[in-house]
This record gives sequence, C-alpha cells and structure tokens, in this order.
Amino acid sequence: MNRFEPLMFGPASRQVFGVFHAADPERAEDTAVLLCPPFGQEGLRTHRFFKVLAERLSRAGIATLRFDFYGSGDSPGNESEGELDGWRRDLCSAHEELRRRAPGAAIVWVGARLGATLAVLAARSGRCDPVRLVLWEPVIDGRRYARLLREQHVAAIDTTFCIPDLAWRNGLLKSPDALPEEALGTALSPALRAQLAALVPDSLPLTALHDTLVLAEPDDERTAQWAADQQSRHMPVRLAYFSHQLDWTADPYPNSAMVPADALNRLQGALHE
Repeated sequence: MNRFEPLMFGPASRQVFGVFHAADPERAEDTAVLLCPPFGQEGLRTHRFFKVLAERLSRAGIATLRFDFYGSGDSPGNESEGELDGWRRDLCSAHEELRRRAPGAAIVWVGARLGATLAVLAARSGRCDPVRLVLWEPVIDGRRYARLLREQHVAAIDTTFCIPDLAWRNGLLKSPDALPEEALGTALSPALRAQLAALVPDSLPLTALHDTLVLAEPDDERTAQWAADQQSRHMPVRLAYFSHQLDWTADPYPNSAMVPADALNRLQGALHE
C-alpha cells in the first residue's frame, strides 16, 4: 500500500510541489516532520537521501512532508525568482499543509544547509509554530557559502571538460569574494546574491519558542561558535557533532539507491533527543 501522495499547495499565485508521506497507521505517533531541502546542486545530490528518510519516518509512524522551494526541483517558477524571503514563505506554506494533513501532531522541522537557514528565518517570522528545529550544517555565512559553491563550480569545469573554460578559474583568482551568478548549474538571482552577501551569524538569532538541535562537523568552528552565542542568550539550543559520508555537492553513490545509513539513523534519532 502506497502511503505517499504527490501534491501542489500554497497560494494560487505561488504553488509549490511536495510529497506527503502518511504515517503508518499501526505505528502512528503524535509527531510530524517537515523536511527543508538544501539549495541548488546540494539539493539535487541529496534528493534521494531525503526521499529515503521520509519513507523511513513514514514507516516509523511519523507523517512527513518534503517539498521543493519555488523555482526549484518540480515546483513552478524560474530560478531567476529564487530568493530567501519567498522561500521562507514557501516553508510556512509547507508547514500549514503538513498541519492540515496531520492535525494535532507536533511538527518538527529538519533542515539541511540553506534549508536549515531558511528554517531559522521562517521560525522567527511568527507565521509558523514548529515545536523543534533540527538544523544540519546550517549556512550562517552567506559569502563563505557562495565562495564554496563557486570554487566547486570551477573545480567541476576543470575536471569535466577536456578544454576547461579558463575564464571561470581566472575570475575566481581575480575576484575571490565576488558572488557568482551561477553555481554548479544553478542560477543565483540578483536578490539571492544580495541576501547571501548580507547573511552573517548575527543575522540568524534563534528564539526561545523552539527547541533547537544543531548538527555540525567536528571541525566546524564557525557553527559551534554560532550555537554557543545562542546558548549565551539562553536560547534552548544544543550542538552535536556529526561526521557523515555525504558530500553536499557530489554523489558518492552514482546510479545506486544506497544512501548513508549513519546519516539516516542520526537524523531519525534527532527527532526525540
């Protein structure tokens, strides 16, 4: 029996695509999960991972909704329309859709990378009421993140083409801090570039309304400091270090349905810590 349903939701002027995974009725819990995906190539490379995670949660009795932000994946819109404020509203629309389909459930948001950042922004908006945030390697420095994407883009061009386009490499060397118009096949709109340029740890304060778990790599000192700063403000946040096999911008399992079991287990366990 299929327990998943593709759907469109949100305001008529800004519909987005999602897949609802109903809870196994024999194991149904009072928790529901909203999965907030990463941006661009990171989202594409982890699509299979979050699909499998949603299926596992569903079988464990946890209703789950995964979705594509407007202008990405299977949602309508163009990449040129992508920007943080609109995506934050998409996340709240997804929250409302999940609440409608799992009435009475305590909704937990699980966000990865820029999806985790958007979860912080949406939770602060006051329009949504998750009981918990699980933030997996959130992007807290927009310029640093954009540069990483740009460096990965240049590296991909260098290794993909027999005659690489040196303009990309030269541009990176000449202006290393410039925000790219394209990164790994995904366009960054002018609005998104401006928002990333302004994205710094101080612009992402948590609130006391949501219990928060931050998952970070052991050597990620920036995220650890950001979490510590939130704790110093007496926010209910906990940092946990987590190493995994996923490469956000590459697929370690091409043409395979396999995903890292350690990462699946860690995120599933994070719901009830």
